[in-house]
Amino acid sequence: MRRNGRTGAGAVKKGGAVGDNHNLLAEQRRSLILDEVRRRGGVRVGELTRRLQVSDMTVRRDLDVLARRGVLEKVHGGAVPVSEASAHEPGFEVKSSLEAGAKEEIAGAAARLAGPGGAVALSGGTTTFQLARQLLDVPDLTVVTNSVRVADVFHAARPAAGDPHAAHGATVVLTGGVRTPSDSLVGPVADAAIRSLHFDVLFLGVHGISPQAGLSTPNLAEAETNRHFVGSARRVVVVADHTKWGTVGLSSFASLSEVDTLVTDSGLSEGVRAEMTEHLPGLVVAGEGAGGRD
Repeated sequence: MRRNGRTGAGAVKKGGAVGDNHNLLAEQRRSLILDEVRRRGGVRVGELTRRLQVSDMTVRRDLDVLARRGVLEKVHGGAVPVSEASAHEPGFEVKSSLEAGAKEEIAGAAARLAGPGGAVALSGGTTTFQLARQLLDVPDLTVVTNSVRVADVFHAARPAAGDPHAAHGATVVLTGGVRTPSDSLVGPVADAAIRSLHFDVLFLGVHGISPQAGLSTPNLAEAETNRHFVGSARRVVVVADHTKWGTVGLSSFASLSEVDTLVTDSGLSEGVRAEMTEHLPGLVVAGEGAGGRD
């Protein structure tokens, strides 16, 4: 129940932190978190740590408890009310601010899986956007993407006319389609273009990944486009930070058995890493080398 006009320990001060939150009991803290989620339609972990003056780990534990109770659902980087969770899709700018450092590390590790002269595909997403920047250093790539942001990276870096190194620039194929909130192109036009092509490696960003649901997204049309990406690739490399594990979107588009390698960051617990290696043939943890069969 939303509390109006109160600034004591049981209410959140507008624009500020909760008073004496380090002394709050766990259930009081979780009640405040649930109030914020319902009032605002969703919150990020970073916002809760600042408001409640507790650690990131404490907030994530509280969200786990509330999610198990069914009163909210965890999404990438935060939580939303249960009625909105599976179909909630933040815009590109919002997602870019989440786990930014981890995404850069993942992009650096994933770029080493692309060889000169290869044909690679990049799906939409903020992690694949970071990867595109890293791939600028790989010569003679042919890049297929349904991401307007990814295409812009290569377009901005294209060699000038008469540049002696122009032959080493990437050839970029941008699918057509309808633009999503995350600046991906989806729908029948994108699907037809992808079906007609074949890639050495697909670098795939995801909304969620779990043993039961596999790879998932809140956008139905994007799920269908991603299915065609997976079907056209000789090798599927998922690039996803640790917060994506256990998140489930509205629509699944691939099982974990269809993934060759997952590139993630060091924020994973040892237990989750062990679970991943049971389901995935290849696991690369950025900054720690490779694990699994790769």
